[in-house]
Amino acid sequence: MEFVDYYKILEINKAATDKEIKKAYRKLARKYHPDLNPDNKEAEKKFKEINEANEVLSNSENRKKYDTYGKDWKHSDAFEKAKQQQQSQQRSQSYSGTGGGYSEQDFSDFFESMFGGARSHTKQRTRQFKGQDFNAKLHLNLKDVYKTHKQVLTVNNTKIRLTIPAGIADGQIIKIKGKGGKGINGGLNGDLYIKFTITNLTKFKRDGNNLYTSVALDLYTALLGGEITIDTFNGKVKLKIAAETAQGTKVKLKGKGFPIYKKEGQFGDLIITYTIKTPTKLSEKEKELFQELKKIRDNG
Repeated sequence: MEFVDYYKILEINKAATDKEIKKAYRKLARKYHPDLNPDNKEAEKKFKEINEANEVLSNSENRKKYDTYGKDWKHSDAFEKAKQQQQSQQRSQSYSGTGGGYSEQDFSDFFESMFGGARSHTKQRTRQFKGQDFNAKLHLNLKDVYKTHKQVLTVNNTKIRLTIPAGIADGQIIKIKGKGGKGINGGLNGDLYIKFTITNLTKFKRDGNNLYTSVALDLYTALLGGEITIDTFNGKVKLKIAAETAQGTKVKLKGKGFPIYKKEGQFGDLIITYTIKTPTKLSEKEKELFQELKKIRDNG
């Protein structure tokens, strides 16, 4: 696997503090964010690299592993486990001229036999290890997850065809088995975990499977009733307005909400709140009529 210099990606040096890493990440993330660079594949690639670098270097434990093992940092736990096992084996055996001790050369041979460049004179028992799990983030708009669709993701220079079910939620994590790092010595591949970040740029508020919006009624329709046409998430519908509809009245349109995750053809509800628009810039005639209505009301 090719070495990726995360310090170079964030434009910092290896002595950078946590504060400097955070500052560098925020600066570059703003510069290359997909929303500010639409249809720019290079910016999208750079944004993903910046996020990957930040996830490693902003985590003190991962940063230590990266600084120690370089491109093999994701296998550091396997390295340490293998080293401990080797040391344990060496302590339980006696070697002529060594007094049962353990040398760095012994582990160096063992290390190379597991991860490449094995020396012909070293005979080691092969152990299998599961590959490293990968984590990725996918940014989508709310409209993108209204219908099931396919996307091709690039994770560690590998293209993965992914079916995204309708109704997936903001912050939801899905696992794709076997799409992580390659197993060691024939071990199982790791898994890929994808976290979804859903941006809502619509006038609808999503809460679970339900959608919420407000619709403004003019005073006359609210008082006398009538019919209006409103926007739902996937089209327009006509609604009958009852006479004397009050401010804040709520109505529910069943099945006009958001798709229910992995339940094909099932949807939540759309809840509408009516607001009443007070007329402005009244003509003299309108003012007279409202005065008459007020008198009628007061004397009623």
